[in-house]
Amino acid sequence: MDLIHLQPIVNSIIFSLIGIVILLVAYFIIEKITPENTWKEVAQKNNIAVAIVFAAFIIGISMIISAAIHG
Repeated sequence: MDLIHLQPIVNSIIFSLIGIVILLVAYFIIEKITPENTWKEVAQKNNIAVAIVFAAFIIGISMIISAAIHG
């Protein structure tokens, strides 16, 4: 198998990893900005409102990262 045929696979893996890292960095920035520990709010206190807000945040950031990567 030629290396030229592997280039799209390598690109996909690299861009996926970059997207995941950017998403995690964005999550930790929001985690630091908010006054409460969001993971504790969702997991221990079963705060559905916080879970919905952070789910929307993750989806929104993921869409922005996807659009940036795909051009």
